[in-house]
Amino acid sequence: MGGRVTRLGFGIVGAGVIAATHAQAIAQVPGAWLAAVTDTSLDAAKRLAETHGGAAEPDLAALVARDDVDVVTVCVPSGLHADVGVAAAHAGKHLVVEKPIDVTLAAADRLISAASSAGVKLTVISQHRFDPGVVELRRLIEDGALGTLLLGEASTKWYRTQAYYDSGSWRGTWALDGGSLLNQGVHYVDLLLACMGPAVEVAAITATQTHQIEVEDVALALLRFRTGAVGTIVSSTSVFPGFAQRLEISGTGGTVVIEDGQIISRGLAGESPAAQAPDGQAGDPPAGASAPDIGIASHVAQIADFVEAIEQDREPSATALDGRAALEVVLAVYESAREHRAVRLIGAAT
Repeated sequence: MGGRVTRLGFGIVGAGVIAATHAQAIAQVPGAWLAAVTDTSLDAAKRLAETHGGAAEPDLAALVARDDVDVVTVCVPSGLHADVGVAAAHAGKHLVVEKPIDVTLAAADRLISAASSAGVKLTVISQHRFDPGVVELRRLIEDGALGTLLLGEASTKWYRTQAYYDSGSWRGTWALDGGSLLNQGVHYVDLLLACMGPAVEVAAITATQTHQIEVEDVALALLRFRTGAVGTIVSSTSVFPGFAQRLEISGTGGTVVIEDGQIISRGLAGESPAAQAPDGQAGDPPAGASAPDIGIASHVAQIADFVEAIEQDREPSATALDGRAALEVVLAVYESAREHRAVRLIGAAT
């Protein structure tokens, strides 16, 4: 944005794999810079800081005590998101929380309440909302091009070795991680809800088929949405060699299919075949992404949106309640599979 004078300092908590993505994205957002990093391993924090800039702090308290840290990015194991986020909110820091928002609704609500009470902004990483194909799909839905929505399908068929789960003691646990749906599939659960609206009922089965873990590596679910439309969710970390994440949205006016953020097929009533042919890059690069690495473009876009939300004192495009809604669906899938019954979503009462 022209004329920007504010520079927001970011502090990253947790120096694991995803932290590097955040550091790279922050570097590409005008008005944002990496001020500090902390981790339970000071050596890991130092390595990240040496690579991407900023100071390495010994602990969370030291990081949030810094006057140049305006935003805390939470990149710790999922089951610790609320603990870290609440502490940062109490210190007056805005919050970027990696997905999922946490692993229980009680923790999610505690985090949301803390941010609200402190008057700080909170976003949950839902970077695929900023993928070009998803942006175009949601525009088509809002414009009525798909008519009345009938069916939404979200599929995440990935492959993870046992070594992936063995790489961290928190991975594949109920307390800190969740299974293939909560860790890997939650992004496309979020997109399904963003397109179809709130879900009101879930029926599901899960299984642990190829890994030595507490949680599921396969999940299948049927959903009913508030509008009366229906949907499916498939998620796995056992499908060799792994495939693109896929979202299909169908209405009375047509269907759009997305794979890994790009529209690969669209058929809309009244639209010419030439207009329906995908161009591979639906729309311009995300806001704030000046020729970014394609692998982080959508993270750049979400962080840029968050910086603007702080500057303009508005809600971020991906809200904390969006993150909570996706978590509620995932937990309903787990409950349905565990209890062998359909589950009504409490947050979706009509």
